[in-house]
Amino acid sequence: MEKTVTVDCTQQSDLSICPKFQQTFTILGKKWNGLILEVLLQNGPSRFKDIAKSVAKCSDRVLVERLKELEGQGLVNRETHEDSALIEYSLTAKGAALQDVMESAHTWGDTWISDQEC
Repeated sequence: MEKTVTVDCTQQSDLSICPKFQQTFTILGKKWNGLILEVLLQNGPSRFKDIAKSVAKCSDRVLVERLKELEGQGLVNRETHEDSALIEYSLTAKGAALQDVMESAHTWGDTWISDQEC
């Protein structure tokens, strides 16, 4: 039986960074993950080809890898339809809960990133 350990990062008194915060940025900071999550937040359930079209610079091999990782982390759900070869990816409740984080990132970018930097 696996024991769950809860870390309360609000009570830290030293200068170390909370492990939960580190894990959050490990997930969001991995190349393409933020864009994949944003596509699913904006478009809802999507087929692989539609995600690939939206994240055009990501190779299909890497996109498959990232989707599997996000699924393994409980952020993305992969649904195979019985009647057809249709496979759709959607956000789980855990993935959809990133909506406010992504909106904050948009706001920060709109404020602090110039058009020339894009």
